[in-house]
Amino acid sequence: MRAKAPPSRRPDDALLLDSIEAITGIRFSNVGLLRRALTHASAKGVAEGADYQRLEFLGDRVLGLVVAQMVFEANPRAPEGEMSLRLNALVNAETLAEIAEEVGLSGLISTGRELRPQAGRKLVNLRADVMEALIAALYIEAGLEAANAFIRRHWDSRSKAPSAARRDPKTELQEWSHQFAKSVPAYTVDSRSGPDHDPVFTVSVRIEGVEPGMGSGRSKREAEQAAAMNILLREGVWREEAKA
Repeated sequence: MRAKAPPSRRPDDALLLDSIEAITGIRFSNVGLLRRALTHASAKGVAEGADYQRLEFLGDRVLGLVVAQMVFEANPRAPEGEMSLRLNALVNAETLAEIAEEVGLSGLISTGRELRPQAGRKLVNLRADVMEALIAALYIEAGLEAANAFIRRHWDSRSKAPSAARRDPKTELQEWSHQFAKSVPAYTVDSRSGPDHDPVFTVSVRIEGVEPGMGSGRSKREAEQAAAMNILLREGVWREEAKA
């Protein structure tokens, strides 16, 4: 299904403040900060540094801290490896984009015309980035307690789901390929597209005697994970519901 593109019109300040208050429970006093968190660099008339990129950097760290604490508290007997898997599944682009869509954040994002017809991976990355930027704005506006409450409200049930502890796809594929083909998976970066601030990598993975797997992502590692998962699902090693 083709994902809906962000709208072409920006909501006015009052509507934006009302919408974000409904999403976060916080009434922002700094509408400029909020605008910046919801604005992609491609939006018309955006000055350098007036988009969400710096806020995304901060929001990623705030989210990682809170989710790491959630995972640590919820799994008192889990080893470091399992906690890392849970953390990675909870802060990846797919999870962030899914939550952004659930809370109605997608319709508030400002972008340039060239991004509006986009679908698939680019929109996943866009929504994930804006979710991190919003968390940063919430942290700046109302402090860690407010950001913590918002994150826990939307990540708590996911943190307790069995799928959050699935094994790393590359590790799983390596063990399976050793048993099946007595060989090691070989990953190749087939292409890199998009601007420097929003790259998309396409990777293939090959195992002797097995049809190659393909995957894409915002980093080489993410694309490799997607390619590994492609084979695991196709060969029946993992079931479809095992995906995050």
